[in-house]
Amino acid sequence: MLHEFLQSKRAEIIARTKAKVAARPAPRATEAELTHGVPLFLEQLIDTLKRSALSSDEMTVSATKHGNEMLRLGFTVGQVVHDYGDVCQAVTELAFELDAQITVDEFHTLDRCLDDAIADAVTEYARLREQSRADEETERMGALAHELRNFLNTAMLSFGILKRGAVSVGGSTGALLERSLKNLNDLIGRSLAEVRLQSTVQRRETILLAQFVEEVEIGATLEAKARGQRLTVEPAEYGIAIDADRQLLAAAVANLLQNAFKFSQASGHVWLRTHATDDHVFIDIEDECGGLSPGKAEMLFRPFLQGSTDRTGLGLGLSISRKAVQLHGGEILVRNLPGKGCVFTVQLPRTRGANA
Repeated sequence: MLHEFLQSKRAEIIARTKAKVAARPAPRATEAELTHGVPLFLEQLIDTLKRSALSSDEMTVSATKHGNEMLRLGFTVGQVVHDYGDVCQAVTELAFELDAQITVDEFHTLDRCLDDAIADAVTEYARLREQSRADEETERMGALAHELRNFLNTAMLSFGILKRGAVSVGGSTGALLERSLKNLNDLIGRSLAEVRLQSTVQRRETILLAQFVEEVEIGATLEAKARGQRLTVEPAEYGIAIDADRQLLAAAVANLLQNAFKFSQASGHVWLRTHATDDHVFIDIEDECGGLSPGKAEMLFRPFLQGSTDRTGLGLGLSISRKAVQLHGGEILVRNLPGKGCVFTVQLPRTRGANA
C-alpha cells in the first residue's frame, strides 16, 4: 500500500524533500523547517493515508494536531502549503523511478489526503494565530489598565493630602499630583492615537509645515519647562506643505519630543528643526541622551520597551510614532551622535501646489 511505500522509503523521501525546500526561492527555507518540518510533514502524510481507510474525522484530528505543531515551530502558512507540495512531489518522483506498484486509486487518495491535510492544518493554524493575537490584546489592555490605575491612585492620594491642608500645593505633593495628571494625559493620548491608527477612517488635509510646527511648539515648550530643560524650535519655511491627518501626525511628533525630553540629561537641550527637498519634508528632533549603543536604534521602536530610568507610560510612544508616520507614506530615521545624543527624523512626502 502507498503508506507502506512511504514508510519504507522514508529516508530517501526526506532527503529529496529537503533538497527541494532548500532550493525554493520563496518562502525561504529555515533551519527548523529543514531539520524538523520536513520529517513532520511526511509523518503527517503517512498518518493521514493510514487514517484515510478509517474516517474523515480521524484525518481532521491528525491535521489539527499538526496545525498546533506548526504554530509552535513558527512556520508560516506559505511554508506549510509549499512543504506539503514538496513532499508530494518527492514521493511521486521516487515512485516513478522505482516503478513502485502503486495504483491510480492510491495516487488519487494521496492527492485527496494532501488537499484535506493542507486545508485542515492551515485552518487550525489560522485559528490559533487569531487566538494568540487575542491573548496579546488582552495582555496589552491589562497593562494599560494597570498603568492608568497606578497614576490615578497616586493622583487621588496626592489630592487627598492637599485637600486636608497639611501641605502647600506648591510643594512636593503638589508636584506629584501634577506629574500624575500629566502621565495620565500622556497615556490616554497615546492610547487614543493607537486606536486611531487601527481605524480605517482618517482625516487627511493639506497642512502648512510652518503652522504645524508652531502648534507642536506650544505643548513642547510647556513640557520642557516642566522638566527644567531647554527647547529650541527653528522656524519652518513658509509655503512647504504636507498631506496628513493632523492629529495623528501631531501625536507622532509629540511622542518623539517627549522621548527626547525623557532620555536627555537633566537641564538638557532638545532641538526641533525642519527642512525640505523637492519630494520630501523632514522634521528633525535632536536630544542629549548621550548617544546610542550599537544595535540599539531599531530596538527603540519595539512596543513595551523602555530604556530610560523614567518608567512612566507603557513604552508605546516610539512604536506609535513609527506606525503613524508610515501610515502617511513616510518613515522615521535615527542618526546617532556618539557621546552627545541622537536625531530622530520624520520623513514625509511633500505636497505640491500649496501657497504660503
